[in-house]
Amino acid sequence: MEVKLAKTAGFCFGVKRAVETVYEQVEKEKGKKIYTYGPIIHNEEVVKDMQKKGVTVIKTEEELESLESGVVIIRSHGVPKRIYDKLEEKNITCVDATCPFVKKIHNIVKKESEAGSQIVIIGNSTHPEVEGIKGWSTSPVAVIQTVEDVNNFKFDKSKKVCIVSQTTFNYKKFEELVEIISKKRYDISVLNTICNATTERQTEARSIAEGVDAMIVIGDKHSSNTQKLFEICDKVCNNTYYIQTLDDLDLNQLGSAKTVGITAGASTPNNIIEEVQNNVRINF
Repeated sequence: MEVKLAKTAGFCFGVKRAVETVYEQVEKEKGKKIYTYGPIIHNEEVVKDMQKKGVTVIKTEEELESLESGVVIIRSHGVPKRIYDKLEEKNITCVDATCPFVKKIHNIVKKESEAGSQIVIIGNSTHPEVEGIKGWSTSPVAVIQTVEDVNNFKFDKSKKVCIVSQTTFNYKKFEELVEIISKKRYDISVLNTICNATTERQTEARSIAEGVDAMIVIGDKHSSNTQKLFEICDKVCNNTYYIQTLDDLDLNQLGSAKTVGITAGASTPNNIIEEVQNNVRINF
């Protein structure tokens, strides 16, 4: 069996930076309680390892309210501005591990909303990254994920429309939705804020999936970019499997495959990718 591993599989720059920030703080601030506001990345295995080292995940603003000391690390997905304000008000040390590409969107949304633009985010409204982006606008924000959302949304004709995207959104879907909005509005500013790593990963995953008998996509079930990779691969390869760790992989399903492709989401650690790759090679 031939195994093709995507070169872009695994930690992206923003995720690597965020994970390293947590471990650095654990070493640097010994004796202090370390928290992350939300899971630092969408990967249960990584979060579990951090918990073993004493890092606690704050899940709600109510939990944040009860804190009196410690170090709070902002998750890679970013948070609304009010969280920074709350930490400053409580005089709690804040370490920002927001992905720089996400931070760029925060700055755009803040600037454009202050200038009077109507902000439209193309992405998943329940995703923490989108929740964070919304929290930097000074006016109400629209989140659009589907064609139906575009058709149901009432644009304010008196305002310029500024469109940004969730960094991990499917690029082809982004283009499709922007085209529909363009036909409805003339005064729009479109900023493609899908990060390069996402676009490259999606392009490579599609290319590999088109040429193999089976495709394995590795990543946490809550990982937006991994879900998009699975959707892309599943469209071009009927035998596409979404797993979180090796334990989820049924090797019998690969029985007749002569070529297997492997890719992984931006928050999937290398050791998990290597474990899956090695087991597929050994067993076939």
